[in-house]
Amino acid sequence: MLREIYEQPEALVRTISLYLSGPSLKPEFAARLAGWPNAAGEVLIAASGSSRHSGLYGEILLEDLCGLAVDVEYASEYSCRGGGAVSGSPYDLRHPSVLVLSQSGETSDTLAALEEARRLGHKTLAITNHAESTMATEADVSMPLAAGVEKAIPATKSFTCQLAALYLLALYEGARLSRMDAAALAAHIAELRALPETLAAQLDAWREQTAALAGRYASAATFLYLGRGIHYAIAREGALKMKESSYVHAEGYPVGELKHGPNALVSDSVPLVVLATVDRALDASVFRYEKTLQLLADMKAQGARVIAVANTGDAEVPALASDCLFVPLASEYLLPILEVVPLQFFAYFMALEHGVDVDRPRNLSKAVVEK
Repeated sequence: MLREIYEQPEALVRTISLYLSGPSLKPEFAARLAGWPNAAGEVLIAASGSSRHSGLYGEILLEDLCGLAVDVEYASEYSCRGGGAVSGSPYDLRHPSVLVLSQSGETSDTLAALEEARRLGHKTLAITNHAESTMATEADVSMPLAAGVEKAIPATKSFTCQLAALYLLALYEGARLSRMDAAALAAHIAELRALPETLAAQLDAWREQTAALAGRYASAATFLYLGRGIHYAIAREGALKMKESSYVHAEGYPVGELKHGPNALVSDSVPLVVLATVDRALDASVFRYEKTLQLLADMKAQGARVIAVANTGDAEVPALASDCLFVPLASEYLLPILEVVPLQFFAYFMALEHGVDVDRPRNLSKAVVEK
């Protein structure tokens, strides 16, 4: 797992290069993708585990950047409900394009969802880490990753490559729908291309910082991970990494939901992990940040133990948190790729604190393929 965390910059470079040619999107992939979109702009994403958290990221991304209407389903629910909430009812006339996400491309629940979508006549797109997998070959369009072989059960580099692939999909769709002009598209591409180097420069510092944090929080019984908007997906993923890697219970919630019940759990043994980054160029991001600051102030008054993830140079968040991890400045829609990596490190070192074989956690397998 540690090695694969460190492989993420190179994995991202390889994956990005599949779909970009210099400063431009590859037109040959745009041609393959042209038949997938739904005329009404409706998309359904079906996935399980970490891949579903990628889907939650993709939902916000495709809605905000492309104006599409996106639903995210658990693959197991979609396939068991005769097409899920979107297509299961005979009175539902929607006919969404369906996107399935899977590291292996063989996950049984997600494969069943793909088969159900095809049975219903929906156009399908598969994002997998194996170009010759069943999902990749059966979907109308395949969007493979180039993460390389991932041996540890907890997904790390395949997850960040999924986020990059979804970002690239949003760029293709945004260009097709004229939701971004040439200058905006070029700026998005340039920032994405610069991201792997930015990430690589932070890895050693994050490793050192999270190892120390794991020592201080080793006695925690539960963690509550909080994120707002697109960062909620990363809160969910951070909590999953903690559970599956270290056997320490954790849950992910939207920031605003803490006071609607979960706050009753907060104590010395139940710390918070709060995503409190911001993109100052985006008003909606600033609004979310300010709401998060208010929650942090309330939690400080309450005496909660808080690990915050904030931008480098932020002076407000550290004053309100017990501990702080810093990530470089980035746009709202690329910050999640940076945010999740220190959370991966934290889960890894918490596993070591608890004596867990982090690469082979009990009761789990790399690909859930049984029927």
